[in-house]
Amino acid sequence: MPTAARLVAATLLAILGWVLSELIRPLMPEGTDFGWFNYVNAFIGLCVGWIVMGSRAGRGLVSGINNGITGAAVMVVWGLAVHSAYEMFRLAMRNRYDGPMEAVTAIFLIASEFGIMIATAPVIITFFVGAVIVGPATEYAAKNWR
Repeated sequence: MPTAARLVAATLLAILGWVLSELIRPLMPEGTDFGWFNYVNAFIGLCVGWIVMGSRAGRGLVSGINNGITGAAVMVVWGLAVHSAYEMFRLAMRNRYDGPMEAVTAIFLIASEFGIMIATAPVIITFFVGAVIVGPATEYAAKNWR
């Protein structure tokens, strides 16, 4: 059921996903073709905000902050999963893997490499500041706009 809290959480997490994408771009190897990178991450933030955060809104400020951190963490995990699966598929089309199990295992290796690449101070600080803003804003929407 659509609520103001779901709309606020989805919008703000989409914005956070876009901002984090802009911070991640310079960290990737030079010559990387990003294509729809920002749009995919914003869409993931939109979905996570609507599904995960919006349904948990309305439980108080501390729960709101926890909800923001949880929502942002889920967004990062889903983003790593989507982008590493895409990278595995790109490499699989070049016959880099001997079998399907090796390709599936590569998703986790690629995700861990991406995770290490993006674990820098600006990304982590933006992640937490954004999460602490999104959570209480969602709580505010849940309390005041019914």
